[in-house]
Amino acid sequence: MPELPEVETTRLGITPHVEGRRVAKTLIRQASLRWPIPNDLPEQLARRQLLGISRRGKYLIFRFTHGHMLIHLGMSGSLRIVDADDVPKKHDHVDIIFSGNRCLRYHDPRRFGAILWTSAEVDTHKLLVNLGPEPLSDDFHSEYLFKRSRKRTKDIKTFIMDSHIVVGVGNIYANEALFAAGIRPIKAAGKVTRNQYGMLVEEIKRVLKRSIVQGGTTLRDFVGGDGKPGYFVQQLNVYGREGLPCKVCAKPLKAIRQAQRISVYCNQCQS
Repeated sequence: MPELPEVETTRLGITPHVEGRRVAKTLIRQASLRWPIPNDLPEQLARRQLLGISRRGKYLIFRFTHGHMLIHLGMSGSLRIVDADDVPKKHDHVDIIFSGNRCLRYHDPRRFGAILWTSAEVDTHKLLVNLGPEPLSDDFHSEYLFKRSRKRTKDIKTFIMDSHIVVGVGNIYANEALFAAGIRPIKAAGKVTRNQYGMLVEEIKRVLKRSIVQGGTTLRDFVGGDGKPGYFVQQLNVYGREGLPCKVCAKPLKAIRQAQRISVYCNQCQS
């Protein structure tokens, strides 16, 4: 699943090609995604200028004068800039064609993504209104996490992956940040100290920033907006390395399942 760095990499990759351009045509080949694409989306976008693209959690927000289009990439979605005359491939479900024959093409084999429209204030949308702070913002800090975690018995990894607590800390980056902060993923969130939360917040920000700079993590179903894969996967310390030696102490890394996700950690370096 594309995580926050992949979504941000996509935003950075497609923005220069479509921002400021007007929509000439919208082609919907398959409207049945996680939620049906609105029937009037082509009409809403027709001849409208795209003012900008922002991100909230894993949602891309396309801003127009009269409303916003929300895109979520789901499990396997991707956005690419192609020539409007390029023959669509299987699972190329939507084309948004801009002036200059530039086409933003949405590809999604599993069809678990979403393309939605809202004319209301975007922050009040039901999918966004209850989201936690952005992990790279000033609103996400150690004191915030410490206070939200008191008396919580939920394990720390599941806690930081809860989008109501903080958005965009997916499985890969939760594993990596917890390792760097020296915290076991199974530790109860309420047992993590204020100082440990300070280290954890710092590592979450660091690992996400580094991944964005390097183009996101290479996943089977993800490529960036420019068609090139990310490279951060080559620098992962624990994720996907179960049974291999820890890069710090050389002890074999352990793997467990938490909330249907694999957690990999070092029994020696994390407590």
